[in-house]
Amino acid sequence: MTQPTLTRSWVASANGHTDFPLQNLPLGVFSINGGAPRSGVAIGDSILDLHAAIDEFSGDARRAVEATAGGQLNAFFELGRGPRVALRERLLELLAEGSPLQTREAQVLHRAADCRMHVPAQINDYTDFYVGIEHAQNVGKLFRPDNPLLPNYKYVPIGYHGRASTIRASGADVRRPKGQTLPAGQTEPTFGPCARLDYELELGIWIGQGNEMGDSIAIGDAADHIAGFCLLNDWSARDIQAWEYQPLGPFLSKSFITTISPWVVTVEALEPFRTAQPARPEGDPQPLSYLLDKRDQAAGALDIELEVLLTTAAMREQNLPAFRLALSNSLHMYWTVAQLVAHHSVNGCQLQAGDLFGSGTLSGPQAGQFGSLLEMTEGGKKAVELPSGEVRKFLEDGDEIILRARCRREGFASIGFGECRGTVVAAR
Repeated sequence: MTQPTLTRSWVASANGHTDFPLQNLPLGVFSINGGAPRSGVAIGDSILDLHAAIDEFSGDARRAVEATAGGQLNAFFELGRGPRVALRERLLELLAEGSPLQTREAQVLHRAADCRMHVPAQINDYTDFYVGIEHAQNVGKLFRPDNPLLPNYKYVPIGYHGRASTIRASGADVRRPKGQTLPAGQTEPTFGPCARLDYELELGIWIGQGNEMGDSIAIGDAADHIAGFCLLNDWSARDIQAWEYQPLGPFLSKSFITTISPWVVTVEALEPFRTAQPARPEGDPQPLSYLLDKRDQAAGALDIELEVLLTTAAMREQNLPAFRLALSNSLHMYWTVAQLVAHHSVNGCQLQAGDLFGSGTLSGPQAGQFGSLLEMTEGGKKAVELPSGEVRKFLEDGDEIILRARCRREGFASIGFGECRGTVVAAR
């Protein structure tokens, strides 16, 4: 499917919109004035109410709209690629200039600023991976300078099972967590609020059609089981994490909240931005056969620019713009998304429509590309200087982290993901 680069929308704000031009059309769940959640499509500064416009759809496209009923997209994800493509093609017709749907604008379109966004699906399971190799190396150097990557990293897509119940849509407050920490120089832990709160810049991956328990998804088929993408902030309590993570890995340090951008950017919208998976460095092992597919290696990566910004309470009082902490890219993923799906299911684990994967922190190799404060400050040794005169080693109450993403390619309209925001508030 090619992107309709020359087509304009009758929704004026969509034409040239930084995130949601006609070429994007992400799906999400919204509500108005405390009403029931409903499904919609982002178009410029507006949201198309799918069910208000349902009589404009037929065939597979109508099946897709019907599957979005009830304020959750799980049934829509389960339908797979065919109905999803049919819906997209019909939306392109309905929202293009000259469409008769414009006469029904007041019935089917809502100002996004008047709407509240929700988590778009019932997430039964959430798995966070660790596929940003630059992040893995940066963090590894802090703790194992002579051996930053453990031997399994280049053979196995490392991941852990996260907490689905605390995933929230952009804008939710981030309550500073409490837990056990081991203060420097002491032999016994103390209990209290986290003092080393951090963010992590990640992509979220929405699973479409799942698999039966006991069956695996072949690497050549894995891409067909991906419905779309979002931004994901894997908030992390570094001091709690340092005390608890051995021998089983993160627990309370990661489970207090995970923030996602609320719009699902579909696989089809991202097609123009697919590219070859970056070649592995010379000497790195080839993936085992169940993780290796020529088509996936040729076009299984995505070129998505990823940005992290910070505002503090003092910066907002002074009307200072958000300060960019990092600019990175999804091409720093050591494993493709299809490889994550294939590996997750190879033991017979059942994936279900609406499951969410986190990519892991997507840092680049250079300063200005790090996806966490842990890396930027070298574990708290160096402070980040802000335009307000403040400094940060880790996040303080009142700090707001904003994640953004942008896809660009010559000859195609650029698209974005919307924002993934969270403001830190004091522990209770």
